[in-house]
Amino acid sequence: MKLNNLAKSVVLGLAVLLASSAFASNKGTLQVRETVEVNGQQLAPGAYQVRWDGTGSNVEVSFMQGKKEVAKTSAKVVALDKSSNYDSAVIDHASGKAAVSELRFAGKKFALAIGGTDKAELSK
Repeated sequence: MKLNNLAKSVVLGLAVLLASSAFASNKGTLQVRETVEVNGQQLAPGAYQVRWDGTGSNVEVSFMQGKKEVAKTSAKVVALDKSSNYDSAVIDHASGKAAVSELRFAGKKFALAIGGTDKAELSK
């Protein structure tokens, strides 16, 4: 009977560990050095937590400062040839404003293409 309870505890512990690992993989950090725009919302220079949620290639991305969500947008998950060396953002200055167009995360072989789907389709 004790062995059965131990086995259940181990299985439950592994399930919690795997669930928390999966959740942890859906976040990253971003250091903004200039005022940038995300989905019409301005982000001031500073440190942000980036979290994304969704299935398949379409995800919802939240930019957090502490527990406060300061911007939210949709993105497409785009495969990269090699993993990124560090967390970074691609900033598009073409419209006269500094807008985040892509997010890359250290050790990940994908990027999050922000905004229109045209960029995501071109990046494949």
